[in-house]
Amino acid sequence: MVRCLKSIKEYAFCASPYPLVITLEDHLTPDLQAKVAKMLTETFGDLLFIPSSDPMKEFPSPAALMKRIIISTKPPQEYKEFLKVKDNQNGSGNIADLPDTGSLRRIDSNADNQNGSGNLAADTGSLRRIDSNADESDGKDELDEQDEEDSDEDDPKFQQDTACEYRKLITIQAGKPKGHLRDALKVDPEKVRRLSLSETQLAKATTSHGAEVIRFTQNNILRVYPKGTRVNSSNYDPMNAWTHGAQMVAFNMQGHDKALRLMQGFFRANGGCGYVKKPDFLLTTGPKGEVFDPKGSLPVKKTLKVKVYMGDGWRMDFSKTHFDAFSPPDFYTRVGIAGAKEDTVMKKTKVIEDQWVPVWDEEFTFPLRVPELALLRIEVQEYDMSEKHDFGGQTCLPVWELKKGIRAVPLHDRKGNRYKSVRLLMRFDFV
Repeated sequence: MVRCLKSIKEYAFCASPYPLVITLEDHLTPDLQAKVAKMLTETFGDLLFIPSSDPMKEFPSPAALMKRIIISTKPPQEYKEFLKVKDNQNGSGNIADLPDTGSLRRIDSNADNQNGSGNLAADTGSLRRIDSNADESDGKDELDEQDEEDSDEDDPKFQQDTACEYRKLITIQAGKPKGHLRDALKVDPEKVRRLSLSETQLAKATTSHGAEVIRFTQNNILRVYPKGTRVNSSNYDPMNAWTHGAQMVAFNMQGHDKALRLMQGFFRANGGCGYVKKPDFLLTTGPKGEVFDPKGSLPVKKTLKVKVYMGDGWRMDFSKTHFDAFSPPDFYTRVGIAGAKEDTVMKKTKVIEDQWVPVWDEEFTFPLRVPELALLRIEVQEYDMSEKHDFGGQTCLPVWELKKGIRAVPLHDRKGNRYKSVRLLMRFDFV
């Protein structure tokens, strides 16, 4: 583990100076918790952020945590037992203000690598993280009753200071309360926390308790992960999570599908630093307590016009027989929006036959209700009458960062790697 921590320290801020969140998947006895706490503090030193209060009432902003490493994991089960004992010894008999870690249950199990959509709960769309997936819940409006925590309160190795030493390093308290979704989404003004839901649980929560989900994410962190039945490393559509304020949206990184392309496009924003600021409407509450409703009928804020002039570069990056063994390719371009439900649409150009340098000269109009969360999808296909169309390149761009004017737009392969030469000549305009 020490070698792993040293590697994290060495490369943590090569891509971005913004804080790195490490989620520990631990099932440690108290004596091992003490060893891990020692390894973390000795390896990371001043890079490790240690909260000044427990529990925290507000997460610090990413700007305040530049080049800091943050630990996210479940609080030790025995820590509550220690606090109970300490409280009883003081004669108060009241632990109402203490973190209710005894009711937390772990929902994580090992799976694929993930990426993690003011403060960590409010201003970021997600976080760069070292994390793990978990299983799916099948309850109607309840969180599953599986994955019960193993209590260490009877462990003879338990030491009170061990729980404190390990516990104080945890900035983001992870866990999954028992009971109904509505209870899990309750906001405690005295502490902030992280709640993890599978994609299935999120779909149920946003259908029945959409407003509560958004209110929860205004101050707390919501993490969403792929359901356990995605054994082929496929992914789910992240837009439902992002439009409801989820900060950590986990992906199977080897599943090179549409969902992963949306993630890559989403995080091209903000200089590719790994953090995307939430729109203000997801952080505010109306005079009557109302919050943003991504599924409601919304007015058009702005209209995006996209003109596709032409494309070039395939003849340099592909062999002459890559698309068709006997003739030049027949390219067409698909252009569309991924975002709020009313904004989501795909359109396509005509097919230009037998041309390595196709000229389409077509314009498309996209009325946008939520441009702050809209992604422009661009994909080139080579038309094949008898077989599946061949892939010719793709990209995904955050609409809120598009600049007006004519642009040469580079395309990428299925994995998100940029082609050396393939470009589309396009024009963007807002009206």
